[in-house]
Amino acid sequence: MENINQDNRLNFPATTRNRESIAAVLSNYISPNSLVLEIASGSGEHGVFFQKIFPSIIWQTSDPEFVHRKSINSWIKHEELFSKMPEPLDLDVEIRPWPITEQIKSLIKGIVCINMIHISPWTCTKALFEESKNYLDQNNFLILYGPFIRNKIQTSKSNLYFDQSLKLENPLWGLRHLEDVNNIAIRNGFKHEKTIEMPANNLSIVYRLN
Repeated sequence: MENINQDNRLNFPATTRNRESIAAVLSNYISPNSLVLEIASGSGEHGVFFQKIFPSIIWQTSDPEFVHRKSINSWIKHEELFSKMPEPLDLDVEIRPWPITEQIKSLIKGIVCINMIHISPWTCTKALFEESKNYLDQNNFLILYGPFIRNKIQTSKSNLYFDQSLKLENPLWGLRHLEDVNNIAIRNGFKHEKTIEMPANNLSIVYRLN
């Protein structure tokens, strides 16, 4: 029988390295008294960090993996955020409609997706844009963070090696071409507003609905 007091927190080292730089980007877009939906929240370390950095909002985590949702709940408990931060949603981008209540939908002002699209099939990127447009308006944002390949800009050796290792692990994974992602965004009524250079050869990409 599982010990209900067991600490199920997972630690993803990349989170500690990138959370402050991502928070700096988010600070330019987050509005008070709103809700931000995070897709594929993983361990939950980003979620609790952003909830503490931005106390005036609600940070709504989500993840399709049960072990990740257990970790998220453990992090929320560890950081004593249960009074503010809701439990993670069991959300798989490809299973639609997403399990978003009308109350959550009315509060959403932004959607954030960190390090997902290169470790999931391309169909997940398509689903992300196709469904996100149902919960946002022109004043809201969709922000992607992670490594990308860009036309006319040389890809770093570390990202090329990373891309190769991902494809060896799963042929459906791999770094996405930013131009391909932008085309999917445009097809779903989004405009590519900004590309922000981030540490360690990553990018933050900001989209808004037209």
